[in-house]
Amino acid sequence: MFEKGLKTVDLYTDGACSGNPGPGGYGYILSFNGHEKEGYCGFHLTTNNRMEIMAVIEGLSALKETCNVNLYSDSKYVIDAIQQGWVYKWEANNWMRTKKYRASNVDLWEQLLVLLDEHNVEFHWVKGHAGNPKNERCDKLAVSAYSGEDLIDDEGYIPEEN
Repeated sequence: MFEKGLKTVDLYTDGACSGNPGPGGYGYILSFNGHEKEGYCGFHLTTNNRMEIMAVIEGLSALKETCNVNLYSDSKYVIDAIQQGWVYKWEANNWMRTKKYRASNVDLWEQLLVLLDEHNVEFHWVKGHAGNPKNERCDKLAVSAYSGEDLIDDEGYIPEEN
């Protein structure tokens, strides 16, 4: 899957909420050739799943060129939606999970699919809170983000969807 000639980076991501819904945040760490870049942001009202997806989006968006990406997340929602092909089925069905139920977080899935077309991404699930240093650091970034004073609105959050 990885293309020769492209940089290969590691991206660790995590999202967190205090309550679900509640104040939430995401954190990510990009790692390449011994260098790391961290990013995080906090929101007034959102969900954990939105923060998990947003962490991936923001981490991939921070890349300045097309890359091969080993993406590590403790979110089965994100990992399974991609690896099991759920998100592609939802998209093909006009963002319906079933005939009755619309998929949640469509605004974020649409953004993520664009980024997945730009980069070569391999998704890796890591167990949360199990001692993986970069996953633990992402969790701390996410929690500190929603615990801070500079929270912003998650404009895509729709309470009825989540």
